[in-house]
Amino acid sequence: MKSAVETLNPTRVRLSIEVPFEELKDSLDAAYKKINQQVTVKGFRKGKIPARVIDQRFGRGAVLEEAVNDALPKFYTEAVNEGELNVLGQPEVDITELKDGELLAFTAEVDVRPEIEIPDYSGIEVTVDALEVTDEEVEKAVEQLRERFASTNPVERAAADGDVVTIDLQAKVDGEVLEDGVADGVSYTIGSGELLDGIDDAVTGLEAGGEATFTSQLKGGSAEGKDAEVTVKVTAVAARELPELDDDFAQMASEFDTLEELKADSRKRLETTKQYDQATQAQERVLEELLKLAEVPIPEKLLADEVQTRKHNLEHHQLGQMGLDLEKYLEIQGKTLEEFENETSEQAIKGIKTQFILDELVNKEKLNVNQEELTEHLMRRAASSGMSPDQFAQAVVEGGQVPMLVGEVARGKALAVVVEAAKVVDTNGEIVDLEDDEDEAAEATETAEAATEEKADDKAEEKNEA
Repeated sequence: MKSAVETLNPTRVRLSIEVPFEELKDSLDAAYKKINQQVTVKGFRKGKIPARVIDQRFGRGAVLEEAVNDALPKFYTEAVNEGELNVLGQPEVDITELKDGELLAFTAEVDVRPEIEIPDYSGIEVTVDALEVTDEEVEKAVEQLRERFASTNPVERAAADGDVVTIDLQAKVDGEVLEDGVADGVSYTIGSGELLDGIDDAVTGLEAGGEATFTSQLKGGSAEGKDAEVTVKVTAVAARELPELDDDFAQMASEFDTLEELKADSRKRLETTKQYDQATQAQERVLEELLKLAEVPIPEKLLADEVQTRKHNLEHHQLGQMGLDLEKYLEIQGKTLEEFENETSEQAIKGIKTQFILDELVNKEKLNVNQEELTEHLMRRAASSGMSPDQFAQAVVEGGQVPMLVGEVARGKALAVVVEAAKVVDTNGEIVDLEDDEDEAAEATETAEAATEEKADDKAEEKNEA
C-alpha cells in the first residue's frame, strides 16, 4: 500500500491511497465466504459454492463491492498511522480507481487536530474578588438558619406578609373551571413568590373564611400561558415565630454552646466558600486570557457537529426535565433563535479551543493521571449526576468513557499549571496565592470541563420554578 497526505487547510487533509490487488486477498476471501452464507445455488451445499459460480450467478462486481467495503477501514487506518495524523471524526471517502486484479485507489478527506503553538502564559495577570466576609453576611447566614427553625401558630386575625395561610384555589379560563385548576388545602407563605402572580395581594388582609378573586397567567397545566380568573379562599392563618437569637438557639441549631461561637463558625464557613469561589474565578479568568493568546484554527465539521450536539442536549435533555421546549426557553430568556444559535456557536468554539490548547499543554508538560486522581474525579462526577460512585463507574466503563474522564482530569492539571504561573491579584491589589490550595487541580478540572460542556442556563430553570 502507498499513501500520501495533502494538507487542504490547517484542520483538514486529503489522504490518497493506492492498494495493490494482492493486498485485497483476505477481504476477497471474506467476501466470498459471506456471500456463500447468504445465498443458495441448486446443486451446491450452502457455504460450499465455488467462487467462479458466485461470479457467474451474482456478478464479480458484487464480490468486489463487499471486499472493498471490508478493506477500506483497514487501509485508511494504516494510512492515518503512517502519516502520524491526529484525526477528528469520520472521513469522506471517494474511490477513484478500481481495476479488477490490478489496483484499488481511493481518497479520504478528514478533519485533523491543528498544530498549536502554546503561547507564553507566564505573563498572564487577572483580578479576582477580594476575600472579605462582612458582619452583614454573617448576620444573614445566622438569620437564614433561624428561619429554618421557625414555628407556626394559628392566629385569629387577617393574614399579613410572612404568614402561612392554608388556601383553596379554583382557576377558570373563559368562564369554565379547569379540570386541573382546582386545589384544596394548599399551604402558602405570603411573600414567598412560590405560587401565582397576584396571590400575595389577594390573600393579604383576609381572615380565615375570607375569599378573593384575581387574574393571573397560569404557569403550568392544561392552560399554561393563558390568563385565568383565580378564586382563592383562606381556610386558616398561622403566624411564623422565630426563635430568639441567644445561646439557647445556638445549642438547638448547632453543636455550639454560645451564639458567638455559632457566628464565628458561620464566618469561617463563608470564608471557605469565598476561597473556593475566588480560586474558581481565578481559573476561569486565566483560561479566558490563555484563549485570547493562542491561535487555534477550528475544524468546520467538528464545530457544526458540536453545535448540533449542544442544541440536542439542551432541547431533549435539560429543557425536557424542566418542562420546557426551545421556543418557551427562548421566550423566558428574551432571546431570538438567531441570538441563541450565535451564543451556542460561541460556546462550542470556546469548548473546542479549550480542549485543543489544554490537550497540547498536557503533551508538552508530560502530565499523567494516576488512579487516585481519576477516582476522585469520578466520585465528583457521580455526585453531580445524582448517581452512586459504583453506578457511575459502571456506566462509564460500559460506555467506554474512561478515556474521556482521564482527559478531563489531565486538562484540569494543565489548567492548574497555567494558573500557578499566572499573577492573581484581588480587587484590593493583594497577591492571591493559590499554590497551597489542595483542591486547585480539582477545581481547575471542573473549570476546564465546564468550558467544554453544554449546560442549561440556571436562570431559565429558576424563572420556570418561580
